[in-house]
Amino acid sequence: MTLQADVYWSFRSPYSYLATRRYVALTQTYDLQINQRFVYPLAIREPDFFEKNHPNWLGYVFKDIFRVAQYMDIPMAPPNPDPIVQDIATRKIADDQPHIFLLTRMGQAASRRGKGLEFADEVSRMIWGGTADWNVGDHMQQAAARAGLDLAELKAETESDAGKLDQEIADNQKALEASGHWGVPTLVFDGEPFFGQDRIDLAVWCMEQKGLQKR
Repeated sequence: MTLQADVYWSFRSPYSYLATRRYVALTQTYDLQINQRFVYPLAIREPDFFEKNHPNWLGYVFKDIFRVAQYMDIPMAPPNPDPIVQDIATRKIADDQPHIFLLTRMGQAASRRGKGLEFADEVSRMIWGGTADWNVGDHMQQAAARAGLDLAELKAETESDAGKLDQEIADNQKALEASGHWGVPTLVFDGEPFFGQDRIDLAVWCMEQKGLQKR
């Protein structure tokens, strides 16, 4: 019997990116369906989060993500442009955010089609993997195509159904918090949250206890 798990995920989260190809590999190796649940990043949900946090926090995260990427042999580069417009010196989040709402709504539209994980994988490989100006030209169109999706169709849906998409994204956040966590990436299986790219092996072990089988 195919087991089900939910993954709560953000386009601005480097740890989400570092986990995603492993989530994809799980669905290829095991009789497992992962339902991608997109949420808005902390910068949108809590705009003052970065200003309130300890000054060392952001520097540590940057050091850690490149260390993890090197260890796992995953390409990693600062996003250009960043999905969130932010003054890194002051850590202040800009009022105008031209990227993250479109990205997240398109992701949720992809999830409606059962392709959320594939879309997250392909797009995050561009954003965090070193593709400069990923938001211009045909980069996004090609990423959507690799995920088996039509970018124009996704974009049209974000315009015609933005309110319902945002409600679904908000419901995802509520479901994440109801599971017992609040951050991303979080994989939830059988009501139990597994936060972070370093808890995937533990999640697999727990799923094996519930009958997870290789394909």
